[in-house]
Amino acid sequence: MKIQILGTGCAKCKHLAENADAAAKALGLNYELVKVTDLNEIMGFGVMMTPALAVDGTVKSSGKVLTVDEITALLK
Repeated sequence: MKIQILGTGCAKCKHLAENADAAAKALGLNYELVKVTDLNEIMGFGVMMTPALAVDGTVKSSGKVLTVDEITALLK
């Protein structure tokens, strides 16, 4: 599973990455966490607000920092 954090590296982006990492570990998933910081690549996902979370290339959330529980529900 590939978990992508889309954002420029702001505090919210880092918090989302931490939450996504914690959620994936709690589920015992085999995953790769990737931070996408290139604006052109982020726009290629159709994301206009960051931070955003994508799983295997599909955007699951944008514009807010999801909690560990919210991310866990998305990854199941």
